[in-house]
Amino acid sequence: MAKDYFKSTRKSLDMEQLQDLRLPMIMELGSTMITVRDLLNWQRESVVKTDRVSGGNVDLKVNGKVLAKGEVVVLTNDHFGFRLVTLLNPEERLKNL
Repeated sequence: MAKDYFKSTRKSLDMEQLQDLRLPMIMELGSTMITVRDLLNWQRESVVKTDRVSGGNVDLKVNGKVLAKGEVVVLTNDHFGFRLVTLLNPEERLKNL
């Protein structure tokens, strides 16, 4: 029988404890399928076409689940940010984690 690394003697966690958990967040500009040949031929300044149109919304994924959509914004000359356009309500966000 495999060891259960996530087993806990705790009955439940309260919301205050959950709020300090750190989760991976990804802003997905788009996706595509490419061949290994194309991947190996990439050079500096190569352009990869995705399934999204220019100016379209970007998916914000937390822990692999889409929780919001938004747009990329320029904060300074070398930093970008994310402006929320649509967002799941708090209950749906927590359920999707």
